[in-house]
Amino acid sequence: MSTRPTRRGFAARPADPEHWIKAAEMKPSSHGAFTARLTIDVTPDLRGRIKIAAFGRGQTVADMLRDLLAREFPPTSGDAL
Repeated sequence: MSTRPTRRGFAARPADPEHWIKAAEMKPSSHGAFTARLTIDVTPDLRGRIKIAAFGRGQTVADMLRDLLAREFPPTSGDAL
């Protein structure tokens, strides 16, 4: 009988934590800007309406929400872009 190969767990620690941390440092996104993930809780109904609106506009939900947030919260003088 052969032995099963050892499998790494989903949350296994990286072999070189310093390299792993540096690899996750900020990188420009495909939009050419540095990004951060924003998580919000919405009802399933609202999520569905947002997805349908984005599809109807030919956009992704992320792009549509980025545009919405940029309109609602424009940079003020002195803000870094």
